[in-house]
Amino acid sequence: MSTKQTPLVELKDISIAFGGIKAVDHVSIDLYPGEVVGLLGHNGAGKSTLIKILSGAYQKDSGEIWINGELADIQSPRDARRYNIETIYQTLALADNLDAPSNLFLGRELTTPLGLIDDAKMEAETRKIMARLNPNFKKIKVPVSALSGGQRQSVAIARAVYFNARILIMDEPTAALGVHETQMVADLIQELKKQGLGIFLISHDTREMMDLCDRVSVMKNGQLVGTERVEDVTEDDILSMIILGKNPRDAAA
Repeated sequence: MSTKQTPLVELKDISIAFGGIKAVDHVSIDLYPGEVVGLLGHNGAGKSTLIKILSGAYQKDSGEIWINGELADIQSPRDARRYNIETIYQTLALADNLDAPSNLFLGRELTTPLGLIDDAKMEAETRKIMARLNPNFKKIKVPVSALSGGQRQSVAIARAVYFNARILIMDEPTAALGVHETQMVADLIQELKKQGLGIFLISHDTREMMDLCDRVSVMKNGQLVGTERVEDVTEDDILSMIILGKNPRDAAA
């Protein structure tokens, strides 16, 4: 019997079709605490659709979702949050005119015993979570529109972590960021790993995946080509999986 820890997430034999076309076709992927699993594939490969099933945006046609070793029922984003799953989309869903604390608690504002919004408490909590995630973040009270891309990512990630995310889905987190900003996000991901979160990372950047991920799962035409540990494959192997839909391990067998 394996002594390996229980996966945070097990997607088992997941399928979904739109208009008769199988967008995800019997795909199984898992994710462990403190691990980053990258999802790669061309547009239309099915990776975003698979993750939208986990996040509650789509409902699967068949298959099972297991969270922490228990069968989960995820019919909506609210259900996903109940299982401590948070999604950080490329758009980040931040209110540009509001500062970091207001964004962090948007729709979930902290209040005083009299029912008034407790700005001081929200600011204090924001400083606390930011000190944990990104100690260099100092622009607490400026509108997020004035922040850099990496700083905006910090706010979005802090919001997810503050509300007890254990499973984080990150969609193209470094798209359109410069080298310094990309490194900032990479540092954040490493910090989240240390804290035991599991992260699904969607990206088109194979080099980034090799740097940030522990394992990569490649999809093509709705099917899983394979899942490999990054130390066991080269960037060319991953590109071959994406383009040709062939697993180098199978070719070597």
